[in-house]
Amino acid sequence: MTDLTLTVHGSARAELAPERATVRFTVASDGPERDAVLEAARAALGRTTAALESHAAGSAIEWSVDQLTVTAQRPWTNDGSQAPLVHRASAQGRALTPSDAAAVLVDALVGEPLLTVDGIEWTLTDASLAAARADVRAQAVADAVEAAETLASAVGRPSIRVTALADPGMLDGGSNGGGPQPRFEKAMAMAADAGGGFTLQPQAIVVEAAVDARFTAE
Repeated sequence: MTDLTLTVHGSARAELAPERATVRFTVASDGPERDAVLEAARAALGRTTAALESHAAGSAIEWSVDQLTVTAQRPWTNDGSQAPLVHRASAQGRALTPSDAAAVLVDALVGEPLLTVDGIEWTLTDASLAAARADVRAQAVADAVEAAETLASAVGRPSIRVTALADPGMLDGGSNGGGPQPRFEKAMAMAADAGGGFTLQPQAIVVEAAVDARFTAE
């Protein structure tokens, strides 16, 4: 009896709770007088910096803020004419904090009227992401083995031997470049609670892996 070749696909996924949150924000002021706009933005930036320093004292965070930039333009009106010159002073910043401290940080930042929270990116630590990738890849291989065993058993050949393992599309000389990839869900549900604070509901971070495998059933 000749050997039977089995080619199967295995996959796996894991959902993990975020460990870190990167809050991105913009401090900006607009108006007709350049000096007044710049002064308002500087004052707002000072208050924002103070809030970040205060938060950092009670939680391990990293933060940075760009220098203020000033621009000016004449916006167009509905009748096709240009309005008077409008100046804008703005600076962008980011703060990285443990995920369980994100709500407190956001609550502190939005107390500044000239600050806008642009978004929050939820991530894992590098160590956790590496461990999750390795674990999910191993699960994908186990899934492929189980599929091959099921097929071989169905035709009365329960003994199998692996002959090739590859990322998707590479088993026959392709170069799909597959493998376990983290899919970061950046969506954020943010709602004000009765006390004026915020409730953050980050989605899970999904790590997926897939593998193609070839077996021989004897």
